[in-house]
Amino acid sequence: GSREGAAGAWLRTPLAPGEVIAAQSGAFERDPQESSTTDEELSRAGSPGSRGGGSSSTTPDYGEKRLPQALIIGVKKGGTRALLEAIRAHPDVRAVGTEPHFFDRNYEKGLEWYRNVMPKTLDGQITMEKTPSYFVTNEAPRRIHSMAKDTKLIVVVRNPVTRAISDYTQTLSKKPEIPTFEVLAFKNRTLGLIDASWSAIRIGIYALHLENWLQYFPLSQILFVSGERLITDPAGEMAKVQDFLGLKRIVTEKHFYFNKTKGFPCLKKPEDSSAPRCLGKSKGRTHPKIDPDVIHRLRKFYKPFNVMFYQMTGQDFQWEQEESDK
Repeated sequence: GSREGAAGAWLRTPLAPGEVIAAQSGAFERDPQESSTTDEELSRAGSPGSRGGGSSSTTPDYGEKRLPQALIIGVKKGGTRALLEAIRAHPDVRAVGTEPHFFDRNYEKGLEWYRNVMPKTLDGQITMEKTPSYFVTNEAPRRIHSMAKDTKLIVVVRNPVTRAISDYTQTLSKKPEIPTFEVLAFKNRTLGLIDASWSAIRIGIYALHLENWLQYFPLSQILFVSGERLITDPAGEMAKVQDFLGLKRIVTEKHFYFNKTKGFPCLKKPEDSSAPRCLGKSKGRTHPKIDPDVIHRLRKFYKPFNVMFYQMTGQDFQWEQEESDK
């Protein structure tokens, strides 16, 4: 863990003197708004006879609880809930509905506690969970590796500027008294110094966080899903996810319809339920209007990290191109 990576070293150079951005999670504030999962929900999920934390209504009461073979590890406000709901439509996947936060907040409870939170599965089914804060938690890669070094990891990434605004919007809905986005985004507005210690901005420095994971897992074990394409082409992104998990491509175009009111795709109703599954009212909130100059400065700030991330993953997410189209 003491090895200093290229992203970590690079990150310190363009900042003002005294700005410290350590690659350690100690510098990373924990956002209490990160998850709506409560301990009470988790204890219900892990109680005997429970169906595993709100997993799909078709979860059988037979089978056994297993540790997950695949995890959606990030990122917050990237599209992880949409991905989880879509993959749960697959008959060979069983997933926890709540976020267990095992590898960041509940690790001391032990693997048996974690196993007990999982839904029961049959042979051939994959157990999954999603906790988006794992991606930015320094200890998570080592802890997951020590559970099972062949665990498959999925990261949903999204343009870091829109992700930061979405993150702020979520917090604002719960704490209307917080300062404006513009105030929080800068250490010094006059000099244009971005405050990269603010979690809403820091989470989007994907290259920095990925470096930590690559010390424990090969790139072949990590799938990067585009949060943008999850909206414009959900079936295409889900095809990649199913291939990555070694599953038959069962979740396809016919599972989705575009909800004009929400502005994103929803799952069509499964055979055994009465209504389509659309993400809740907390998804698709209207973002506050942000000063265009602030957005311009944020784009400049993120650009080198985005380029580095594209090089590390071998994938171009075209966030800069997308912005020049606006």
